[in-house]
Amino acid sequence: MRLLFALPGFHRYDRGAEVALLSVADALARSGEDVTVMGSGESRGDVAYKFRHVPAVRREHFERFPHFPPFRSETAWEDASFAPGLLAAYKPSAYDAVITCSFPFTHWALRRPSPVKPLQIFVTQNGDWPAFASNSEYRSFACDGLICTNPDYLARNEQRWKCALIPNGVDLARFRPGPLDRARFGLPEDRPIILMVSAFIATKRVMDAIRAVAKLEDAFLVVAGDGPLRDEGQALADALLPGRFKRVSLAAAEMPMLYRSADAFLHMSLLESFGNVFIEAWATGLPVIGHDSDRLRWILGKNAEFLCDTENQAALVSTLQAALARGPARTEHPDGIERFSWSTIADQYREFITGLLAARPSVR
Repeated sequence: MRLLFALPGFHRYDRGAEVALLSVADALARSGEDVTVMGSGESRGDVAYKFRHVPAVRREHFERFPHFPPFRSETAWEDASFAPGLLAAYKPSAYDAVITCSFPFTHWALRRPSPVKPLQIFVTQNGDWPAFASNSEYRSFACDGLICTNPDYLARNEQRWKCALIPNGVDLARFRPGPLDRARFGLPEDRPIILMVSAFIATKRVMDAIRAVAKLEDAFLVVAGDGPLRDEGQALADALLPGRFKRVSLAAAEMPMLYRSADAFLHMSLLESFGNVFIEAWATGLPVIGHDSDRLRWILGKNAEFLCDTENQAALVSTLQAALARGPARTEHPDGIERFSWSTIADQYREFITGLLAARPSVR
């Protein structure tokens, strides 16, 4: 198959959506598919797919821009800056299927009129709003296949779109239990470390995490991430966690060791589309603390023992204490994590897309 993956943040950011789709693209390319990736970053030498740079303005430049439909966030502004270059680089006849999770501007560019139309595959990495909402720009959404990253999205959309339930995955060769190296990140050796891998935006609730960790006597909170609320978060941590807080921004290659250097993992979003960070932490052997939901229990399975009502600070503090008391497993991969290997996830993408192509032979 000739496949195109397009997203503004490819090769520029190593956040959840970028990591997930690039991992699928690389696994598919390594198994013999003809895969092209278009993004605003620069080429990397360790990938099997073909990469093409398409310029875009970094989302950080838009943090103070006004928000209104369809420019609902700084990422939407970034998406709009990416679309003109994508339109120039994208030749629909060169592909059997195109894959994105970016709406609306990248989605619109990939659906441009053409005599030969590749399959349009949309992945719900950032939510399924485009697939079921009917207001404003969402009315323009259409796809040939919808990849749902959790059962809730599947149930909500399977009557309208051709859907597949496919979770995200994890690189089990990189994310695994092993020796720690706190000095590498300037972390204390004599305190329990609680790790968050979260953007500093309201939905990630980093402020609530700071308030909860402040109730523990000696725990140290490290947050790997950036975002518009970075200064507000730092100010709150300076007040409530003096000497017990650090914010870091790391390259993707550094993240496995950061996970291994922690004692517990905390994520405060009330409802993630999937949350790659949960299985990265699980694969590394960390106890995972998150907001109790059917969706997260579906992901974690038997590893869901430390889920709680994170909006209840007393319950959260108690759960943090219990997770730290148990501590991480530092020897081998936990049972069950193997179903999230990227090769397994890529096989599910291939099966879904080839099935759609077989039902529409004129596209092949």
